[in-house]
Amino acid sequence: MSSRARRARRADPTSTDEEQADASDDLDLVDDEELVDEAGLEDDDELPDELLDEYEDDEELEDELDDDEDEDEVLPEDAADHVDDGEAAPALLLVGLGKTYGDLPALLPIDLVIPAGQAVALIGHNGSGKSTLLRMVSGLLEPTEGEVEIAGWPVGSVPARATTSFLPDEPVLYDDLSVREHVEYVSRLHGGDGWDDYAEDVAVRLGLGERLDDLPARFSRGLRQKTSLLLGIVRPFSVLLVDEPFVGLDAPGKATLLELLDEIHGDGAAVVVATHDPEFVERVDRSIALRDGELIFDGQATVGEVLRLVSA
Repeated sequence: MSSRARRARRADPTSTDEEQADASDDLDLVDDEELVDEAGLEDDDELPDELLDEYEDDEELEDELDDDEDEDEVLPEDAADHVDDGEAAPALLLVGLGKTYGDLPALLPIDLVIPAGQAVALIGHNGSGKSTLLRMVSGLLEPTEGEVEIAGWPVGSVPARATTSFLPDEPVLYDDLSVREHVEYVSRLHGGDGWDDYAEDVAVRLGLGERLDDLPARFSRGLRQKTSLLLGIVRPFSVLLVDEPFVGLDAPGKATLLELLDEIHGDGAAVVVATHDPEFVERVDRSIALRDGELIFDGQATVGEVLRLVSA
């Protein structure tokens, strides 16, 4: 598994794979021991038929309850169009998600499903609701109405936060940490390996190789943006949300970021980027357009169509 693929995997932040396997073995052992004790048997003895029947009935009841829960889950018609039977939980599920400030709607109720591994361009002019949408999906802004799930987990929950990397349009950095210390802290905070070969490779590609021990709080806008991108990319995640990442980047930085987003998408992560940059739009699987807080387009679009949606 590549360094990037390892970071893109869907992980339970509460336990390692080995701990989950051990826990599963322990549960099986408890069930078996309880049956043996109840029958007054030795470990090598066979269980009486009546106890086996009772055990099988319990399993059948659990299966019926699981089936009932699945049948009760109904998606809105527009959202259901993007979900195929048998697929894993979508990267993002939005049901009636909306935000108002007093009487002013920032985002009208919206239903969306973004499957795992999909690359999406979120487009719209300033004030259209893009940043509001991303901040609610990332758990930083409380919605007025509706619900959000990240890879099957409620937004704001520990697993949802662990699987989501959000890069706001304005870099957020510590005043007293170097670039290297930022990476070490942020990566380990989210269950990563800290500073490693992958982090160094991304830093060098972004043009930060000679500035690793400097304080990014003193950097130019462009270098601060690159540092923010580095922090968001090297931590573990399976859903990447980015708000206007190309603003402030020079031409080499923009080209590198496009390459990195292609690699992240290729390794299986869902990528949602708020931008109408033509070079990114032509790479994505899907474009979603907002205007004055309302969804006006959802599907594949050419660069020309995107520019018309933004300028209208």
